[in-house]
Amino acid sequence: MLVLGIETTCDETAAAVVERQSDGRGRILSNIVRSQTEEHAPFGGVVPEIAARAHVEMLDGIVASAMQQAGIGFAQLSGVAAAAGPGLIGGVIVGLTTAKAIALVHDTPLIAINHLEAHALTPRLTDALEFPYCLFLASGGHTQIVAVLGVGNYVRLGTTVDDAMGEAFDKIAKMLGLPYPGGPQVERAAAAGDPARFAFPRPMLGRADANFSLSGLKTAVRNEASRLTPLQPQDINDLCAGFQAAVLDSTADRLGVGLRLFHERFGAPRALVAAGGVAANQAIRGALREVAAKARTTLMIPPPALCTDNGAMIAWAGAERLALGLTDTMEFAPRARWLLDANITTPDKFANTRAGF
Repeated sequence: MLVLGIETTCDETAAAVVERQSDGRGRILSNIVRSQTEEHAPFGGVVPEIAARAHVEMLDGIVASAMQQAGIGFAQLSGVAAAAGPGLIGGVIVGLTTAKAIALVHDTPLIAINHLEAHALTPRLTDALEFPYCLFLASGGHTQIVAVLGVGNYVRLGTTVDDAMGEAFDKIAKMLGLPYPGGPQVERAAAAGDPARFAFPRPMLGRADANFSLSGLKTAVRNEASRLTPLQPQDINDLCAGFQAAVLDSTADRLGVGLRLFHERFGAPRALVAAGGVAANQAIRGALREVAAKARTTLMIPPPALCTDNGAMIAWAGAERLALGLTDTMEFAPRARWLLDANITTPDKFANTRAGF
């Protein structure tokens, strides 16, 4: 089957065509992503109104490019998938409305996709990974450890109680006067810094649950930065290095607990998967390798282009759902919030039930 996927939940306007073959394996025929970094850089963060306007201006052309690169016409599509949430509601409306129009005109099934589910299912596109597996999802405003048991069947093992990891990196960058987007800038500065100069806290270390907390760490960095003002370049490098080291230690501890909880409730995971933009951070990747080795499991991280927001992951999630006969009506409403594990209780068996309803 051939599925068109549309992604507009934040500041990437994206469309892709993915083929799901008869044996369940996937193949990306096109994957077009247009970042809005330049539009938002002057403001130091994503401005929802600007993002929505950019999606309106660019999406039709990006969809056309994705179809042209895939070498197919709309009549050949088996389905049209769009990220229907969670995300900035203006952008979500643009993408879902476009998908509805295409589906209606060409009498093609519509699949409304939870953006987080698309991240969760990406390793099945890239590596044909079998269920169940443990997912570390660090994307935008989300930081979660999730047991991925089947399509639509997810159990959250841990989550952030305040700031998400990506948000914390961006806020630290803004605090220290680093350019937007902040995450890569913090990683770059940390590489030239001394991680031992500051005694930053390791949030939630040693707790029995698998939750995250980064607000206190962020405050500790702010306090040190205020004490050192005016900051010298090496101060910024050292602050970033100390912050990142604390995040790595906390993440390793939290994931260790999450993997233990997974094993106790569902048996051994087939892999530890990292997804979302934070998974592109090389230092975090190194920490994840150590966690996976200690837990005696395989670490799987999709290619960087599929870790950040893209249309291929939406198309693939649509293909996975369509293969199970799961489609949506034209009345499906866009959602700013959409829990990945809503209405799901801990299952005794792996079942394909839909999350979020």
